[in-house]
Amino acid sequence: MTTTAVRKRAATGALTGLALGDALGFPTEFNDVPAILAKCGPWREMALARPAIVSDDTQMTLALGRGLRTAMDRGPLGPKRLERPVREEFVEWYRSPENNRAPGHTCLVACNLLKAQERPWQEASQTGSKGCGANMRVAPVGLVPGLSDEQRAGAAQLQSALTHGHPTALAASDLTAHAVRLLAEGAEPTGLVGLLRSYAYDNRTRYHHRWLGDLWTRGDAATPERFIAYGWDECLGMLDRLRDAVRTASPETDPCLATGAGWIAEEALATGLLCFLLFVDEPLTALRRAACTSGDSDSIACLTGAFAGAHLGARAWPAEWSERIEYRAELGELGTLWDA
Repeated sequence: MTTTAVRKRAATGALTGLALGDALGFPTEFNDVPAILAKCGPWREMALARPAIVSDDTQMTLALGRGLRTAMDRGPLGPKRLERPVREEFVEWYRSPENNRAPGHTCLVACNLLKAQERPWQEASQTGSKGCGANMRVAPVGLVPGLSDEQRAGAAQLQSALTHGHPTALAASDLTAHAVRLLAEGAEPTGLVGLLRSYAYDNRTRYHHRWLGDLWTRGDAATPERFIAYGWDECLGMLDRLRDAVRTASPETDPCLATGAGWIAEEALATGLLCFLLFVDEPLTALRRAACTSGDSDSIACLTGAFAGAHLGARAWPAEWSERIEYRAELGELGTLWDA
């Protein structure tokens, strides 16, 4: 982690923002905008519930964060060192009585299959799913210090592949972690979409064999390069839509109309980024806009919160909000560890 990221406590800010967005969007998920306005009042005045209960998005982010911490305590991060503790954390989440927050179908199916330790994780991966359940939890990979570019990309894609093995899910998770890292290290938001497009082009045909093994053979592509290129191409198309939306979208209009409802990975990334970029210096307004959407409101808002918190740091969030968030202690513990 750079001096800039440490000074502003980017990890604490991103994890807190992710959970706040999740808690704000959880009550509005599955509602259209008129229903949300009828229930919550004007979107710019949306209140955070007390207590601020989160969904499976934050729960799985914490599971990944714990797995990452365990893996890095054991030595340099590699695929085998990461896969086991993250797999165990995902299975523990699956078995937990607190797993009652409308979890995604793909995560439930894959985590049930991951219970069999003798089963290669690739056999559990749902290669037909590009749901947003993998990139809404990947922020810790962009926050943990000391990783090389190869380690960060490989870890982001592997944690996705444990549940969501579709190439677009892999690429979107990689892009999300990269965006969080760029913002934490001080990248200007005005240039962020361009940086992400360049990253996608540079990695378009790079299949991380060391991290993903033979996952590509479970898809329809003739080569691993074609397998992963499909995902990057879908993400590039969505980044083009995002670039146009940042210039033309009205803050008063449902962001999902510009970049998608967020149920799938590339749309969740783009719509979460759009809400952040519309209100770069107004993080609470960005969260409220993300939560007042017709799509996957909690996942969109948790991504918006992660981006805003990585950019602005812990100071982005007023104490009257951050102090009532569920799992506050554990979020703070991980944030403090990675900000150190």
